[in-house]
Amino acid sequence: MFKEGLLNGKRILITGGGTGLGKEIAAKYIELGAEVWIAGRRGALLDSCAKELTGKYGGSVRTHAVDIRDAQAVDAMAQRIWDEAGPLTGLVNNAAGNFISPTKDLTPNGFNAIANIVFHGSFYVTHAVGKRWIAGGHKGSVISILVTWVHTGSPFFVPSAMSKAGLHIMTKSLAVEWGRYGIRLNAIAPGAFPTEGASKRMVPGGSFEDGSQSNPMRRIGQMPELQNLATFLMADGCEWLTGETIAMDGAGSLANGAGFTRMDKLTEADWEKMRAMIKAQNEKDRAGRGETSARDRSA
Repeated sequence: MFKEGLLNGKRILITGGGTGLGKEIAAKYIELGAEVWIAGRRGALLDSCAKELTGKYGGSVRTHAVDIRDAQAVDAMAQRIWDEAGPLTGLVNNAAGNFISPTKDLTPNGFNAIANIVFHGSFYVTHAVGKRWIAGGHKGSVISILVTWVHTGSPFFVPSAMSKAGLHIMTKSLAVEWGRYGIRLNAIAPGAFPTEGASKRMVPGGSFEDGSQSNPMRRIGQMPELQNLATFLMADGCEWLTGETIAMDGAGSLANGAGFTRMDKLTEADWEKMRAMIKAQNEKDRAGRGETSARDRSA
């Protein structure tokens, strides 16, 4: 679909780039010639991902372990990139956290676990990169990975829906404020593009495939489709496109409205079973990473 070397000369930071959608987007960018930085909390995982991607595609993948909830650490990351590699040309806000829960059962810590990553963290990264672009007179492109819930809301995922909706408005607001600097911001709102982390925490015991027959196209998303849209938005040639959130869900949200409404039929026993499955998956993941301390649930 894209010519070889389309992203030559691009230097792009992807948060949450070691797994899931972030890793898939990174792979496409590297394949097309970009220099990619991937950031996340787990340094060993990032290094393993970088080794895998460069082994497959060649090119340059550099890593930075950071907790984006820490604004000072985020600013230090941006400064390191500028000092060691030069200014970024693009940013993908992909880092996220998510878990399913009746809102009445949420604790403040549970809410903040999502909001601090998605809402606060994504703003910290956008701000740290954007202010350097402005100070240096550099153009840039920001893509934020959102959800269709920014338009419809979503029961049982209220912290995520609220936080992603904030980034939807950030995209629109900064597209206007920063347009004169040649900085554009857009967002992608994917439908069901299954990754292991998302599937096990959002539909424990089930699959994104379960809802495919209610989609107008009778299927779920295919990863190359998302990669291609992320590439189009980052490449040169469509600089007048800014401030938009593009849904990529086979018109699912148009046909069906808010997601996960079927969950209102679950009993307390059903919810308890799902919580146990999510907890078991989290513990399995931590054991696999050699971790002993609790981590926020992350999609």
